Amino acid sequence: MVDVERLFKESGAMLEGHFLLTSGRHSPVYWEKFRLLEQPSRLEQLCHLMVEHFSAHKIELVAGPTLGGAIIAFEVARQLGVRAAFAERGSSGRTFRRGLGVNKGERVLVVDDVLTTGGSVAEVIAAVKQLGGQVIGVGVLVDRSEGQTNLGIPLYSCHRAQAISYPADSCPLCQSGIPLVKLGGDKAAS
Repeated sequence: MVDVERLFKESGAMLEGHFLLTSGRHSPVYWEKFRLLEQPSRLEQLCHLMVEHFSAHKIELVAGPTLGGAIIAFEVARQLGVRAAFAERGSSGRTFRRGLGVNKGERVLVVDDVLTTGGSVAEVIAAVKQLGGQVIGVGVLVDRSEGQTNLGIPLYSCHRAQAISYPADSCPLCQSGIPLVKLGGDKAAS
């Protein structure tokens, strides 16, 4: 059995401290998914969990949003022996470009790295349906939604994580004097 949390911690993808999230909230945990995505052998193990879960569903295409979801879509598709595609952000949601697409009636598994609000996944689902594809399920590495996201499609996650966060003006980590770190570009918050 794969110890998913251990894989995230060992790869440096699950960090503990005091972090500024994109939303402006503060959190004691940060999921730097690209630290895992840069390690193919670890990613292969997690994607295999998705493959095992969806193997009986006759998937014909695996699709994910750019950027992290595209890497996961490729690996899951490789293991299933089917095509992979990625949906890029466009002016009105996600769209398939570069000759990639979904065939009418094609059975599609949508995958992504971390699910928090489900926005990226919902956009990929909409893009698949717009082209006539049939979304069979959604697979993610980490589900941080705490059950707050209902995509209307079966969801499988390799790991579920509590999404602890605080408003910046009442953050106990700030009150304790723990330095705030901003990742995903700049190393430190101002």
